[in-house]
Amino acid sequence: MGPAARLAALLAVLALQAGDLARVAARGDTFSALTSVARALAPERRLLGLLRRYLRGEEARLRDLTRFYDKVLSLHEDSATPVSNPLLAFTLIKRLQSDWKNVVHSLEASENIRALKDGYEKVEQDLPAFEDLEGAARALMRLQDVYMLSVKGLARGVFQRVTGCAVTDLYSPRRLFSLTGDDCFQVGKVAYDMGDYYHAIPWLEEAVSLFRGSYGEWKTEDEASLEDALDHLAFAYFQVGNISCALSLSREFLLYSPDNKRMARNVLKYEKLLAESPNQAVAEAVIQRPNVPHLQTRDTYEELCQTLGSQPTHYQIPSLYCSYETSSSPYLLLQPVRKEVIHLEPYVVLYHDFVSDTEAQKIRGLAEPWLQRSVVASGEKQLPVEYRISKSAWLKDTVDPVLVTLDHRIASLTGLDVQPPYAEYLQVVNYGIGGHYEPHFDHATSPTSPLYRMNSGNRVATFMIYLSSVEAGGATAFIYGNFSVPVVKNAALFWWNLHRSGEGDGDTLHAGCPVLVGDKWVANKWIHEYGQEFRRPCSSSPED
Repeated sequence: MGPAARLAALLAVLALQAGDLARVAARGDTFSALTSVARALAPERRLLGLLRRYLRGEEARLRDLTRFYDKVLSLHEDSATPVSNPLLAFTLIKRLQSDWKNVVHSLEASENIRALKDGYEKVEQDLPAFEDLEGAARALMRLQDVYMLSVKGLARGVFQRVTGCAVTDLYSPRRLFSLTGDDCFQVGKVAYDMGDYYHAIPWLEEAVSLFRGSYGEWKTEDEASLEDALDHLAFAYFQVGNISCALSLSREFLLYSPDNKRMARNVLKYEKLLAESPNQAVAEAVIQRPNVPHLQTRDTYEELCQTLGSQPTHYQIPSLYCSYETSSSPYLLLQPVRKEVIHLEPYVVLYHDFVSDTEAQKIRGLAEPWLQRSVVASGEKQLPVEYRISKSAWLKDTVDPVLVTLDHRIASLTGLDVQPPYAEYLQVVNYGIGGHYEPHFDHATSPTSPLYRMNSGNRVATFMIYLSSVEAGGATAFIYGNFSVPVVKNAALFWWNLHRSGEGDGDTLHAGCPVLVGDKWVANKWIHEYGQEFRRPCSSSPED
């Protein structure tokens, strides 16, 4: 085999591997990156094509049936037509003995639906898994919590934050897209199955309301019904101690399904409980939001996310400024970078227009085939977790010249050595539905962290590049610094993770707020301690 043939074979193998990776990621992790969600449009287009062919076949079949019906009906409506006519008598007998049998037992309908089912089965392997539906439902609940969104508003397609009597529009979509009763039921059922009645009840209430409004109008695609929603909502209210609501909903259920013995027993049970404790009929249960044990800074985190990165008072502080940065670098003298000092402790700066649209698009394209579910360090293992919803890929600088140029630019700005092993490869991240990363440190806080296996010290600094914009949400929140930075397309955020002494800076606890609307891409360059000894030397003060 010649060199050209070997190269072609290698490229073919790589292409197959990339395809396998994409197919593996398609099921069970579709929700965790918006680029994966976008890929799910392709199989649905194929399904639309199958359904179009099925509809055309059925329309032709129904036209033929309509023709037969009209023909026979016209014979019955013509009272002047005597059956004594041997031709008419023959056709009557033929219709009853043969024609009607052929119509009723026609294989055309079964052939049409069989073709549709066969086509679906071929596409099925590329469709999202049930885990994706669960993940997407949890994402809606996360957005509901972090941004204090009204479930009723979400069902109507609007993103409204409700605080007391005040209603604030966080985002106004160009086209309203409302949810159906079945949509709301599926979200509520995911919470219900987890025993999370705080989230289950408002979604199930909305499902009940929507199903009531369209009762009797069964939709083929729906899995649930008004009875299902009433059943789940009644039990959810019972579980949180609201017996009165549980009884009322159960009685309503029996109006639609009077023969349901299980629900009849529940009604008797609830009536007995209320008779024994009459005060329960008027007591209103207070449903507590599920606790998040690993997140001790939830309130601050969510408040910062709700500002959507807007910090107007910070611009009134004289020590925060904007400038053209050259870092005395020949590389930047001809093309300085616009620098905005966001915060001093921790020291955080934003470099505007750090990359071009073309560079950002190129980096996203290089990473996309290799995206896999993002993980976090858990002891000595790397595990996917609910508090980090995204997919990521690592890119070596040998992949494309644009990455070499990027490293030169980062080194010129920071004055640090960003070549391995003194820095990690570029990590590209795409966030999913409601994608987020709850408060965390970039540097290792435990000696058992996998970071120390790299033998290059801890992560001294973070250089994070925004490769896209978002329409709402997705800000970077610094919890103890009490500020947040919005997603600024093509800009880069830089901060020190360690003090000059090598101790971790606790003020760098930060989070990626959930993306409310949009497709968020970032690229992270983590720079390590070793190799920076003369570039960022220790201070004479141990407090620095």
